[in-house]
Amino acid sequence: MRKILVAILAIAATAQAHEQPVTPDIDIRGALTSGTLLIGDVHSAERVELNGEPLRMTPEGQVVFGFGRDQHGAQELTLFDHHGRKFKKTLQIKPRQYKIDRVDGVPQQTVTPDPEQQQRAKREAAQVWTARNNALSDRTDFLAQVKMPAQGRISGVYGSQRIFNGTPRNPHFGLDIAAPTGSPVLAPWSGKVILAENDLFYSGGTLIIDHGYGVTSTYIHLHKLHAAVGDEVAQGQKIAEIGATGRVTGPHLDWRINWRHERLDPALVIEHFSATATSPVPAADR
Repeated sequence: MRKILVAILAIAATAQAHEQPVTPDIDIRGALTSGTLLIGDVHSAERVELNGEPLRMTPEGQVVFGFGRDQHGAQELTLFDHHGRKFKKTLQIKPRQYKIDRVDGVPQQTVTPDPEQQQRAKREAAQVWTARNNALSDRTDFLAQVKMPAQGRISGVYGSQRIFNGTPRNPHFGLDIAAPTGSPVLAPWSGKVILAENDLFYSGGTLIIDHGYGVTSTYIHLHKLHAAVGDEVAQGQKIAEIGATGRVTGPHLDWRINWRHERLDPALVIEHFSATATSPVPAADR
């Protein structure tokens, strides 16, 4: 009888141990700095929130998110297990210093478009905003190693800003790649085209591609588009040609990456999510 009782207690203890909830966790990949794209590999969590807002999780358990040019400081992730328990993880996002150029004596008509042009630009900005706002697909193209969309000299960087006649202009939110007109632009990830316009006021020929879970990429000042809205494009496929359309002074590709409406730094994406990335673990040195 004693042996039977011991066996029963052992079985009960084993069952109780198996029922102990596993603490959820998340492994973060990317640079812990302003302008970053981050991908999290979630373990044993039913759902995840970022600063109180839900993050969609892929079937394989990844989340993607990002922080804009001027966002820094403590950012809170909350993981919920299947018992509804909360587990918090704080990310410390480092601020960055950006290149600021001050230019005085510029003719005002060069700096400020006329009222009609401003109205046109406002309508087009709303069109772009709507396209990004509707990028809600379950695609997971962003999980692939990213590739540079063009070859050429880097002529402009993310976050830089000009101050004309004492008035700050909008910061630059892309990576500029200078190359001759007609040079190929290739898709850095697979995706679906959600905006294709040949002649926007500021950006000229413009393409936006949806890569899933709020991640989009944008290509502007294009000479020629080789994709239309609704097209499925493969990584490495020629989608456009570099040009000098819109408000520019010379041919180049302005390549941009967004998570939802947060504008992110393509250079950081290349550094941490391409085949040449030196490490898959977080980097907080930029």
